[in-house]
Amino acid sequence: STDLTSTVGYDSIIQHLNDGRKNCKEFEDFLKERAIIEEKYGKELINLSKKKPCGQTELKTYLFIYLFFFAEVDNVGQGHIQLAQTLREEAKKMEDFREKQKLHRKKIELIMEAIHKNRNLQYKKTMEVKQTCCCFLPWGALLYLSSLSHFWQLFLKLAQTKSALEDSDRSYQQSVTTLEKIREEWQKEHIKACEFFETQECERINYFRNALWLHVNQLSQDCVQNDEKYEEIRKSLEMCSIEKDIDFYVNLRKTGSLAPAPVVYENYYNAQRNATPVRSPVPAAISR
Repeated sequence: STDLTSTVGYDSIIQHLNDGRKNCKEFEDFLKERAIIEEKYGKELINLSKKKPCGQTELKTYLFIYLFFFAEVDNVGQGHIQLAQTLREEAKKMEDFREKQKLHRKKIELIMEAIHKNRNLQYKKTMEVKQTCCCFLPWGALLYLSSLSHFWQLFLKLAQTKSALEDSDRSYQQSVTTLEKIREEWQKEHIKACEFFETQECERINYFRNALWLHVNQLSQDCVQNDEKYEEIRKSLEMCSIEKDIDFYVNLRKTGSLAPAPVVYENYYNAQRNATPVRSPVPAAISR
C-alpha cells in the first residue's frame, strides 16, 4: 500500500497463512477420525471371526478351508488396527509440523508487530512536528507585516518566533530523517518476513501434498495386503477335494467292510408238509 502506516498487505499474508494452518488441522482431524473407524472395523472383524465360527462339523480339506478363512479374516482385522495406528502417527507428524511452523512464524510476527508500532509512532510524531512548523509560518508573516509603530515592540517576539520556527524545522527534519530510517528498516524486515512466509507456505504445501500422497499409498497398501490375504483364501479353496473329503468321511464312519447278505425267502409251510405226509381217514362202511 502507498499508505506508510497501512498493514493491509501484511494482514492478507497472515490471514492466508492462518487458513493454511487451519487446513492442516482439518486434515489432521480427518486422519484421527479415520483411525478410529479403522480400529473399530478391525476389532469388529476379529470379534466376528471368533464369535461366529462356521464349518465346525466339516472334515478334512474343507475343515481346513474354514479354519484358514477365519484366520485370514482375523489377519485382515489386525491389518486395519495397524493401519489405524499408522494414521495416528501421521496425524501426530502433521500436528508437530503445524506447531513447528507456528513457533517459527511467531518470532517473525513479533518482530513485525514491534516495527509496525515504532513506524506508526514515528510517523505520527513527524506529522505533529510538521504541523507545528506550518503553524509558525502565518505568525512570522503577520509579524513582518505589522505596522512600523509596533516594530520595536514586536521585534523581540519576531526573533523568538524565528528561533522557535528554526527549532521546529530542525526537529521536523530530524523526525523525517528518523522516520526514513525506520521506513527503510521496516521495508527491509517486511521483505524478509515475506520471504520467510513464502518459504513456510512452500513447505506447508509440499508437506501437505506428501502427507496426502502417503495416506493414499497407505490405503492402497492396505488394499493390496487384504487382496493378498484373500488370494490365499482362493488358493486354499483350490486345495479343496470333494473326493478326498467323501473318502475320509466314509473311512471315518464306516461300520464294516461287507454288506449284509441278501434276505432269501423260505417256504416253511411246504417244507413241513413234505416232511410229514397226511393221510385221509377211510370210513368204516367203505372199508367193508
